[in-house]
Amino acid sequence: MKLAGIFAVFAALMLSIGNVMALPAGKVEFTGSAMGKVTFDAKVHADKGAKCADCHTNPKLFAMKKGADKLTMKDMNEGKFCGACHDGKKAFSVKAPADCVKCHKAGGAGAGAGGGGGGGTGAAGDAAKK
Repeated sequence: MKLAGIFAVFAALMLSIGNVMALPAGKVEFTGSAMGKVTFDAKVHADKGAKCADCHTNPKLFAMKKGADKLTMKDMNEGKFCGACHDGKKAFSVKAPADCVKCHKAGGAGAGAGGGGGGGTGAAGDAAKK
């Protein structure tokens, strides 16, 4: 019984240390698109109520490691990756030509509210193929 209590305290301590050591929300840049660089800003999404788990756990839209996913506009237009939320209902649509500049910045300026999170350098490489 005493051993179970010690184990429970140890487990709680380990879980809390894991939360403290979690990486803070930041920016991830994606290059390689003819439409311009895309900057995913996790803080902008968090400020709107999104949690890391919303995209990285349930549902698992993106891997946690940059470069693990190959993001394409074709996939996003089919509701995958950024397109799961950026559908014109929950957030601006990845399909709307007028909204391209919300993520794609010519000259590499980046985007504050952009999409493209979780992928690699090809985050929007297929943008010109819309």
